[in-house]
Amino acid sequence: MRKRSVMISTDLARALILLTIPLAWQANKLTIDWLYAVALLHGILTVFFDVSYASYLPHLIGRESLLEGNSKLSAIRSVTSISGPAIAGPLINWTGAPATLLISSAGMTASALLAMTIRKQEQKPRQRRSPSLTREIKEGWKFALNHPILLATISGDAIFNLSLTMYQTMLLLFLKRTLALSSPAIGLILSGMGCGALLGALLATRIARHVGQGRVIWLAPLLTCPPTVLVPLAHPGWSVYAAATALAALSLGGVVRVVAQSSLQQTLTPDPLLARMNATARFISWGGLPLGALLGGATGSTLGAAPTLYLGATGMTLSFLPTFLSPLRTLRALPNERDQEPLP
Repeated sequence: MRKRSVMISTDLARALILLTIPLAWQANKLTIDWLYAVALLHGILTVFFDVSYASYLPHLIGRESLLEGNSKLSAIRSVTSISGPAIAGPLINWTGAPATLLISSAGMTASALLAMTIRKQEQKPRQRRSPSLTREIKEGWKFALNHPILLATISGDAIFNLSLTMYQTMLLLFLKRTLALSSPAIGLILSGMGCGALLGALLATRIARHVGQGRVIWLAPLLTCPPTVLVPLAHPGWSVYAAATALAALSLGGVVRVVAQSSLQQTLTPDPLLARMNATARFISWGGLPLGALLGGATGSTLGAAPTLYLGATGMTLSFLPTFLSPLRTLRALPNERDQEPLP
């Protein structure tokens, strides 16, 4: 299917699914099982939207503008990650959770309507005479995992996400119980992380062009992940500010890396394989999220919050290795479109 059509249909479906919660609440039929089902379906549709969204960008702006395009999109996501929770809290207090979900549903509908205004026509994907979902999935895996640069970026992502989730599992617990921070203070630290991500998005293009679009992918975690050990080293007092700065730097480096990495992956992948490459990359790199949460919880219960934070910081730092040990170690500029790998 055309990517734009998938984005529109999944937005409308997500809006409808969210709408069922206030309707069920109004009819006194809302249960926890209903919420589980909504979360599951909403998550599945979000994956379809995200894969289409990332695969549609090269068609819209051209491969030569991918770095700048991904940087601007990351800036928008950072702004919404800061403003969304800030708006949601007062809305819930003012109108209640069900009414807030009505607004969320309206927002999804508005997203679909905005996507409908995109006029640039996308070529319809070529259909095979005997389409096979299994074969097409294998082609995506084969292309992504046989390409040394794509394999390196996906592997680094998987290690980083697993370690980050371990770290985040114990982060709030450590801030609350060990550092005895108030809820507003914790909120300020999390907002600082959002601001770091926004700054990273604004600087990503400039940093990548100055340092090298390939090198920045492994330099970013190598430079911004080690300072996260300042969090478990912190004690009530001035060291909390150092820990908060380290967390903001982590977000900044993460966004710079993702912008350069996404642009690289999109450049290296031929149009017919873009969606399958993005789906493969997300399956592998996001596969570490539930495992990281389980490991973080188990390690925190056994060793405590601080040792888990040390382990998470170490894992995030080591995530630079797959890309450092690949051709990205010396790559300064992204390959041209003519340098793409042939179809499998």
